[in-house]
Amino acid sequence: MSQSKPWKPLKKVGIIGVPFEKGQKKYGVSVAPAAMRFAGLLNQLKEIDGLDIKDYGDVDTQTCDGRANVENMSDLALVSACNRRLSEKVTEVLKDDRLAVTIGGDHSIGVGTVDGHYNVNEDMILIWVDAHADLNTNKTSGSGSVHGMPVALLVKELSDYWPYLPTMDWQVPKFSIKNLGYIGLRSVDTYERLAIEKYNVPTFAMEDIDQHGIVNSINHVLQRLDPSGSKPIHVSFDIDALDALEAPSTGTPVRGGLSLREGITLMEIIHATGRLRAVDLVEINPALGNESDRNRTIEAGICILRAALGSSRRGTAPRGLRDMPLQTHHGNPGK
Repeated sequence: MSQSKPWKPLKKVGIIGVPFEKGQKKYGVSVAPAAMRFAGLLNQLKEIDGLDIKDYGDVDTQTCDGRANVENMSDLALVSACNRRLSEKVTEVLKDDRLAVTIGGDHSIGVGTVDGHYNVNEDMILIWVDAHADLNTNKTSGSGSVHGMPVALLVKELSDYWPYLPTMDWQVPKFSIKNLGYIGLRSVDTYERLAIEKYNVPTFAMEDIDQHGIVNSINHVLQRLDPSGSKPIHVSFDIDALDALEAPSTGTPVRGGLSLREGITLMEIIHATGRLRAVDLVEINPALGNESDRNRTIEAGICILRAALGSSRRGTAPRGLRDMPLQTHHGNPGK
């Protein structure tokens, strides 16, 4: 599916819901796909000029084959079964020539989305937008929750650090950590930091973003991972990358994160490359907080997805101006 330049943003989008929460221990994140749809997600995306939206429904998250008793790895069989189905669905959406938008669910579903994308675009790069690195193994995790392990499960460089994982034979780690970049980190465990430093993963933690700004930060990561600008992009966006004041209804909030404006800018820049082919939005938990918290968090998530899919804060250009050269457009500093 990879294509030669010039790249253009896909105008066809496929929505996948993943009502899954067994990758962590708090109730509620499984209702996020329904809450996002109820809040008008599809209609708000359809407002973006020229987008063709198809809802592929929800992945089955309730059934699994076999059992998987692995030390310090909760509900592995359910995690594995959900991700296997999700991988197949993401591959289907991409082969339909649509941009895959996956609504979680907890971040353990990143295993399925990235695996499904890799099956179509082996040269993909992955931007992990998160307060956490999600690089733990079952031996280093303090919680045993798989939502803190998806990157370590995916990258081939860490495959030797895992024991045999029953029910996970379908997922062979093929993705290289050399094609991974982080934005927004601010809660990183010791082992995770060692792995990031060992493999020289381009990482802009919040202190780096404070110093360099979000525009320079994401442009640097994109340049490091894809200097020729020729590779498909996958963004896995954990809502806790945003500051807890912006998105309070999430299971592991960390203060001092991205502002919503920074999150929107980040996604606008990635959209503008024309190479975005998959985006995940995870860890929205409508069961946490009061009604205002829930609404604020869901609205933030919708804003992030709209920016990823081409919504402009300048508004839609009048039809007569759409084909005019860019340099003839002038900013309007005020009314």
